[in-house]
Amino acid sequence: MAILETHNMAVGFGQGSKRTVLLRNLNLRLEQGHMVALLGRNGAGKSTLLKALTCDTMPVEGSVVIDGKPSTQINKRALSRLVALVATERIMGGAFTIRELVALGRQPHTGFLGRLSHHDNEVVDSCLEAVGITDKAEQHVANLSDGERQKAMVAKALAQETPIILLDEPTAFLDVASRIETMKLLHKLAREQNKAVLLSSHDISQSLLLADELWVITNNRDVITGTTEQVVMSGAMDKVFSNSTIMFNGNLCDYEAQLPATNAVKVKCSDPILKRCMVNAFLRNGIAIDENVDTAIEIKDVNHIILPNGEIAASVRDVANSLAII
Repeated sequence: MAILETHNMAVGFGQGSKRTVLLRNLNLRLEQGHMVALLGRNGAGKSTLLKALTCDTMPVEGSVVIDGKPSTQINKRALSRLVALVATERIMGGAFTIRELVALGRQPHTGFLGRLSHHDNEVVDSCLEAVGITDKAEQHVANLSDGERQKAMVAKALAQETPIILLDEPTAFLDVASRIETMKLLHKLAREQNKAVLLSSHDISQSLLLADELWVITNNRDVITGTTEQVVMSGAMDKVFSNSTIMFNGNLCDYEAQLPATNAVKVKCSDPILKRCMVNAFLRNGIAIDENVDTAIEIKDVNHIILPNGEIAASVRDVANSLAII
């Protein structure tokens, strides 16, 4: 059974007659043990949807059901034991140590004074260990890298001991290595701790690699859902952007620019990595790759390209100049 689901929900912003609806007819399901990636362009409504799912805002229409109950029947304390949110804003709290920051996640379970019991401290320790920052527990947040801070916020969410964790662009400020580490961590938590993990993201390649399911918001604001494989094969990824110069490349599992070309060639190359690199170089220089044309070149190395007439070019620029003459 779904731990969270929506029934004919519509979400938007504004008040009264000035309310703008972004997404309609949402019948979504989130299950424990699954990691779901919410994808879409900027302004598509990802953050607005997450706010409705966390009950930070009310849906324009329809309802949210969490753990079998309508969200309108769940008080704030009970909700904080069901749903944890990691927001997209940069983490402040520089005066806190990592342990103190993570311990704030225990608030839904502590008494009025917020004192931590022996059990609470054990939970904090286990959350620090789960995200791999036990050795930094006594360091101040201000002294951490962005990647380490994000791990601390995930640990804080874990400390709430909720079955659902929602994250709004958790990799937005991270470098490549930290983005991959964070996505791997979330995938691991869904699997090993049976969490229902939903994250909005612009990290397409990692989302397609690690997410069990996708919720894709298209350029006309339809929301297409299914397993990652089902959604990719449905062609939904081609409908995210309305810009015709940006296309989804299924081989790369990511988007790439479509550059104008004045010539086209077909390419022979035994090394797939070299071929991919050189294809990009050709595109930058106005040469498209088309296996249906007669003009063929063979790539031996980055500085050894055999032209159609048998001559050897030492660079892609030389290839472009030669093709311009032909």
